[in-house]
Amino acid sequence: MRVITGSARGRRLKELMGTDTRPTTDKVKEGLFSIIQFDIEGRRVLDLFAGTGQLGIEALSRGAAEAVFVEKRMDAVKLVRENLELCQLSENAKVHAGEALAYLRSGEKFDLIFLDPPYGSDLLDQALERIVTFDICRAHGIIVAESAAEKVLSPVAAPYRLYREYRYGKIKLTVYHRDGNEV
Repeated sequence: MRVITGSARGRRLKELMGTDTRPTTDKVKEGLFSIIQFDIEGRRVLDLFAGTGQLGIEALSRGAAEAVFVEKRMDAVKLVRENLELCQLSENAKVHAGEALAYLRSGEKFDLIFLDPPYGSDLLDQALERIVTFDICRAHGIIVAESAAEKVLSPVAAPYRLYREYRYGKIKLTVYHRDGNEV
């Protein structure tokens, strides 16, 4: 697991031991960042269900203004902080230890949200529902959800809309956009 490009390019990130966390593969990560490459610089990012923090770290490396990492496992929280230090990106990062769904009530707004919860759970649908309910995406914001390819996600309500789905073997990236505040 490495940072693909930007200020921390080539840095190898530390990984969690065991099988409780499934890091995004380099192939999927490259595809994801190819999709949003022009929507990162200067943006505020939320890496929900952060795991090792690799998605938020990649965004910071590519010029995101700030990234917030949310993870409930304390060993993962510690690892996110270590990976941020390793990449010299701690200054523009906040790491929150706690439940991801509860964090969505914070009222904070983001330009870009990464959702990569455990595949066997219904956390992805719950997170999408709460993001829409609490409207935490700024105008023209983007949500990228990673899931198993066969997972069918619930529809989202306006001002959010499904943009597109991308498949990478057994993995699917679903991209949502939030409309602006046009009248």
